[in-house]
Amino acid sequence: MRIAHLNLVAWLLLWPWCAWSGLPENARGTGEHAEQWQPDPMHEYWDPAIHHRPETERVEGVFKAEECLECHTAITPGIVKDWRTSRHASADKPVFCPACHGEDHQKLTFPTPQTCGGCHPQRLAQMEEEKKYGFPSHALAMERAVDSKHFADKPKAEVASCLQCHSVASKCDSCHTRHRFDPAEARRPEACLTCHSGPPHPDDEAFFASPHGQRYLTEGNTWDWSKPLRKGNYQIPTCAYCHMKDGNHQVADKAVWKFGIREVNPKTVENEIKRKRWLETCADCHPSETAQGFFRELDAERKATWTQLYSVERLLKVLRGDGLLRPSARERPPYPMDMMARFFPRERIGFYEGQASAFYNVSAIERDYFEMWYFDNLGAYKGMAHGAKGMFQRLHERLNADAHAIATTAERLRDAGKTDGKMELHPLWMEGEYTRFNRDHN
Repeated sequence: MRIAHLNLVAWLLLWPWCAWSGLPENARGTGEHAEQWQPDPMHEYWDPAIHHRPETERVEGVFKAEECLECHTAITPGIVKDWRTSRHASADKPVFCPACHGEDHQKLTFPTPQTCGGCHPQRLAQMEEEKKYGFPSHALAMERAVDSKHFADKPKAEVASCLQCHSVASKCDSCHTRHRFDPAEARRPEACLTCHSGPPHPDDEAFFASPHGQRYLTEGNTWDWSKPLRKGNYQIPTCAYCHMKDGNHQVADKAVWKFGIREVNPKTVENEIKRKRWLETCADCHPSETAQGFFRELDAERKATWTQLYSVERLLKVLRGDGLLRPSARERPPYPMDMMARFFPRERIGFYEGQASAFYNVSAIERDYFEMWYFDNLGAYKGMAHGAKGMFQRLHERLNADAHAIATTAERLRDAGKTDGKMELHPLWMEGEYTRFNRDHN
């Protein structure tokens, strides 16, 4: 039966059941640990190329664009309204629903970057090119998530918040909200700060605390956001202007410090090229010497910070060598996905030992260092990189306080080790609620 001939009231009653097709009971995950986790229904939207299954039970037929619009004007009027105000609708050859979703209702698809690339091949190629730079990058964000050991180990409710943002690799509506897909919307910082916010990547705090962000807050609503991201079109740069200059969807081509969470040699050929790109972008508004001064300040901040971080790492490694990290790696319930840790348990300290992959299953002092390195260090870097001097100073005060607190805890551990040689372990480490839930539900 063709949808245009359905009784509208009957269709509206059916709609809640048709809107969500659900995943088959035997749906399997993706990534290195695909056999160890099962996707939830939301994965249809987060990774549609792999997990979307079209509704095949209620609506049959091959429909023309006019029929799609006729039905969805009643069922999802907001979607139709967004499409009617989009460039797709006003083009000389309008891009209708079937171009992105298909016309056979039994085989409807959710668009993927490859779908968009059919009409926007240059932008898709630019995004795909990010992969040559490794992590972090938009193009590898989903792979980064599902290949992590703790992705399969943690309860699904926790990883849901991760995929809300990491799905930027598998769908374009993270930045261009459907169904308008308006470039003017994507050029505003809010489009980026939907994901780039919070302790793991406090770009929102850094940008709005900077002179650029302060002026945007004051004047941004008066700017013409339909203009391309080119020199002279904007009084103040926003995220997209600096990181996606001229609309380039290659966002990783200037990442000189890799989020600030690992030390990078600024003298490598790759970094020299990236710095040149940054200087060219800064020179749109600033004299070359001023732009070079920004980098000198950033390099000095990174050198000082890593000197401090390595000092704390050495302290923890000495405690490890003396057997004073409790519970030790042998006393902790291992991650189910971490077979190496199961047979060769070892406390991992710092980026190069893989601490990031074990930031839950650690002793208290190791967790303190993780928060110092991953949150406070990263925030200090973001503040300096975005010109938010107040944020940079505040986070460095916190780094100093972190280092002092860890040193104090280390002394207590040494004193405890001298008095009785061992410390009583809280049962949480061996059979806590979190550990039990993971074992029984993942």
